[in-house]
Amino acid sequence: MHEPIKKLFPYFSNSLIDDIDTNATIQEFKTGDVLMRTGQYIRNTILVISGRIKIYREDENGGEFFMYYLQPGQACAISMICATKNETSQIMAKVVEDVELIMVPLSLMDKWMMQHRSWYEFVIETYRSRFEEVLDVVDNIAFKAMDERLVFYLKRHKEANNSNKLNLSHQEIATELNTSREVISRLLKKMEQRGLLILQRNQIELLKV
Repeated sequence: MHEPIKKLFPYFSNSLIDDIDTNATIQEFKTGDVLMRTGQYIRNTILVISGRIKIYREDENGGEFFMYYLQPGQACAISMICATKNETSQIMAKVVEDVELIMVPLSLMDKWMMQHRSWYEFVIETYRSRFEEVLDVVDNIAFKAMDERLVFYLKRHKEANNSNKLNLSHQEIATELNTSREVISRLLKKMEQRGLLILQRNQIELLKV
């Protein structure tokens, strides 16, 4: 386990890596697997080795609100927070690309925060970066029109995928932005007419977004 940890988390101390190697396990999950559900107690925090996980909120009717993706070299801030307060999850986590994860028992969180400076700094940075990302989402919902929110959404997916070609349906975008498919289709068509993107079946190629 040493090599993937050192490569993806180069700032971890050798003693921390030894502790992870001794106490954590590596697990694989397939696309579509739900790793975390609303109301569930969390037993492990996860460090992503490969693949991608979607973090989102779900309402009582099954509607989704996209928050952010977890990528290789990142950890789940929500599980860390739940661990410190012994609370249930308020979010959903679903695998969108087959993942390999390091599962760290939450019982070790407090101990490592005191014993390993590199773990403490990693946790604080994880909180900070996720807080800023959620603030961006809130700002877009509160202060921007749907066309601006759509551009912001597409940019985030472009960065997360490191690709101009996004495999997204209009309905999927509508669900995650909590609007109708018709509204999204109309806005995407306008963007295509302006030369900002090219629409294909279940794929969007970004040109100037």
